[in-house]
Order: sequence, then C-alpha cells, then structure tokens
Amino acid sequence: MASVSLHNISKVYGNTRIVDDANLTVNEGELVVLLGPSGCGKTTTLRMVAGFVQPSDGSILIGGEDVTYMAPRLRNIGMVFQDYALFPHMTVAENIAFGLRQRRVGRAAIAARVAELLDLIQMSARGDSLVTALSGGQQQRVALARALAVSPRVLLMDEPFGALDVRLREAMQLELTQIQRRLGITTVLVTHDQQEAMILADRIVVMANGRIQQTGTPDELYHNPRNRFVAEFVGRNNVLSGRVEETRNGESLITLRCGMRMLVPTGQRIQPGETVAVTIRPQHLMIAGTRTADADALTGRMEEHRFLGNVVHYLVRLPSDDVLLVEGAAGMAPPELGTDVSLTWRKDRALVFDARGQALHGE
Repeated sequence: MASVSLHNISKVYGNTRIVDDANLTVNEGELVVLLGPSGCGKTTTLRMVAGFVQPSDGSILIGGEDVTYMAPRLRNIGMVFQDYALFPHMTVAENIAFGLRQRRVGRAAIAARVAELLDLIQMSARGDSLVTALSGGQQQRVALARALAVSPRVLLMDEPFGALDVRLREAMQLELTQIQRRLGITTVLVTHDQQEAMILADRIVVMANGRIQQTGTPDELYHNPRNRFVAEFVGRNNVLSGRVEETRNGESLITLRCGMRMLVPTGQRIQPGETVAVTIRPQHLMIAGTRTADADALTGRMEEHRFLGNVVHYLVRLPSDDVLLVEGAAGMAPPELGTDVSLTWRKDRALVFDARGQALHGE
C-alpha cells in the first residue's frame, strides 16, 4: 500500500476548468471518497490518479514517487469501473487472472493467487462460471478481485455500486469496507451518493465546480461544514434567508424573510444589515404544537406527514411560503394537517453562512 498526493492539480479542456488547483493527501491504508454532483470533477480527478487523463498543471505522487507523466500500467494501481468492464467470454477465474497473465506471472503462482482471491470474495465454487451467468453483485466482486490480483499499491473505484439495486448496494458497501480493512489497501472511491460516502469513508472530499470544497471525516462535514454548499449537499438541511439586526458577544439577532426573528451564534465577522443564510437540520427541529410568540421559534402550518418506518417527515409551511422539513420519531400522534404549529430548536444547532456562502459558525 502507498499514499497518494495531489499537488495543485488542474485539468483544462478548452476554456473549461474541469479540476481547479486540487490539493489532497490520501494516507496509507485510508479509504477516501470523492463526493460531489455530476460534473464536479471527481471522476476526472480519479482518472488523473490512474493515468488515464493527463493533468494540465500540478503533480501526482504515489508512495512518494512522482507518477504525473507515468503510463497507467506502470503505476501499479487497481481500478474498478462502474460497469465492471469484465470479459464476457472468460470465466470468473480467467477474469481475475487476466492482469497476472499480462505480467507473465507463472501458472502456479496465478492459480494460487486466483484461489486466494476467490476465497476472499466468497466465490470459491464459481471460478469456472462465465461472468455472464453471475448476478450484478457477484460481477462486482469479480471486478474487485481482478483489481486486487496484481497486489496494487492503490485501489481506485469509480461509482462501483451505481448499477446495483438499493439492498444489494448496501450489502456490497459492507463487504467492501471489510475487505479494504482486512487488506489495509489505500483506496480512493468516487460517488455522487452522500449516504454511501458517509458509510464508507474514513474521510470525504466534497467537490463542486472543479474545486475541493472541504475535506474531513463524515462527522466533521456533517456538523461543521465550511460553506453553504457542503451544508446542503451532505445530509438534508433547511435553508432560510435573513438579515442581521445586531451582533454582540458572538451572537446575532437575525430577522428571517418570513418576518420572524432568531438568535444564533455567528462569531464576530458579520455586521448589522448583512444578508445571511441559516441552516437547521430536520432532526434538530421540534414541533411544539401551537403558535407561540417566542423569538427563537418559527411558526407555520402543517402541510404533510410522510411515514418512513422508524421516522416521520413533516412538512411545515411558513408565512413566507418557505417549506421546512422536520424529522421526528415514529409512534407519536402527528398534528392534524392544516393546523398551526410552532417549531423550536437549540440555538447552537442553527448554522449561519454569509452572502458568499462561507460559514460564520464555529468561531
């Protein structure tokens, strides 16, 4: 296993910067997820590490070795694609052995390595099966085993579970984390699914518009987002616009667009009159049941209940027509539709972002 380092990496096509000045270090044995919407540059970043795309600027190091201009076959990386790219005319064992044969490894060593990997992916009895006879989850395992066969320094995975249904995807996510931890192999995985990233990653790299927005553990990104994009992309969030009325002792009194006021921690970098965005996660809002005149409460009308098993989602419309999502535990009688309700929260649960989208909390 080896570390991966990106130093001021950029990729430009014409006048479009697909990746813009990315800096990142993936430590040995770490599983890092590149997360972001379509077109954010995450797959291009992965393909530059693999050597399939040449950077316009910057350098890439694997295990401290500069591989920026090195051919993919010389980087000793394993790659798993979204469509698996298995050879349909080959058996499971032949697919796993393909990279070893390309490296002219001896037959006995190939047989031993294939047997080891078939055991690792729990498919010892399917070595002679054609891959076309396998389920999607089994094909994904074979693709993983083929990538691991050559004992790569780094494992790269591009949307590896995108073709699987929800239940199978969840099962394969668990299997991947178990295999990755058992082998201790440095892994970089690309996904647009923030829940998948939260489940898999030691650290998440959130990307948007070709730039790295924030890097951190799932807990850090969820509870202390650096900017509004991260706050909205990682987990559900309610966003309310407002204007600062006054600031003192690290807190600001904010009048929301709906006319209601709230007192929230903002630090000292905001001035009266400035516009801000306030985010409150659905599980941090509590339904009080009746309207109140409390300055730290929002009042609105109950519009919808959505039963989701262990939780219930409530939609509450404010006088400004903003609709807030509230998440509560199942089993409690919900307020009747059309009734007025009051929403309360702990003030430290509200996060504030300035007009540029930069965080004002946590100072």
